[in-house]
Amino acid sequence: MILAIDVGNTNIVLGIIENGEIQNVVRIHTDLRETGTEYAIKLRQVTDFYGIDLKSFEGAIISSVVPPVTESLRLAVESLIGKKPLIVAPGMKTGMNVRIDDPSTMAGDLVVGSVAAIACYGAPLIVIDMGTATTMVLIDNEGSYRGGAIIPGIKLSYGALSSGTSLLPDIAILPPKKVIATNTVDSMRSGAVYGTAAMLDGMIDRMEKEIGYPCTVVATGGLARTVVQNCSRDIIYDADLLLKGLWGLYDRNRKS
Repeated sequence: MILAIDVGNTNIVLGIIENGEIQNVVRIHTDLRETGTEYAIKLRQVTDFYGIDLKSFEGAIISSVVPPVTESLRLAVESLIGKKPLIVAPGMKTGMNVRIDDPSTMAGDLVVGSVAAIACYGAPLIVIDMGTATTMVLIDNEGSYRGGAIIPGIKLSYGALSSGTSLLPDIAILPPKKVIATNTVDSMRSGAVYGTAAMLDGMIDRMEKEIGYPCTVVATGGLARTVVQNCSRDIIYDADLLLKGLWGLYDRNRKS
């Protein structure tokens, strides 16, 4: 059994995985102010809640886009299970050829999602992760990572819109009944859901045109389910894609 941790700018996803099977998933808020001890308390609360003996963990793996939290969680995990967690970083064995200008700058979540998508769905692929930022990356027909695009996430965009204007409120991201909305809140929701869906459709078309062949499209992330079901393109939604990738990387890199 391992503890898999994916640290995003907004949330941390904790996965308890045994022999490649995801047993439990918990989300907690990402807090740069919390110390390793505070995160250790939260992790202990999770394991106690599920009745898991800390001695049953053979190891852990962490992927993070928030460096200060990475170190706090590393200390927390090591103090709880007595083993150093693997950290997704340049130099880790991924089995994937990365064909971008500087592979050392590739964020851990992009590595994890790409590795999982290749293993689960096969190349060529477009992998979408809808979090604080929306990322779209392309894996070519040889299984090589070719790069992609970074777009402001829906909540980030609409939070900025609300805070930067006098009359536009904060909204829940829900699909309205019609694209042509007849009130302010539904108009914002139309843009958030249908506008983002149209953007994804358009970007997929452009990526496929540039690479020269069709790709399987996979999406993950908090708001992905809401958006992709309103896309014209066929998109596979996989809520646990990053946890699957963390297991794959752990299995590839653990000491035999």
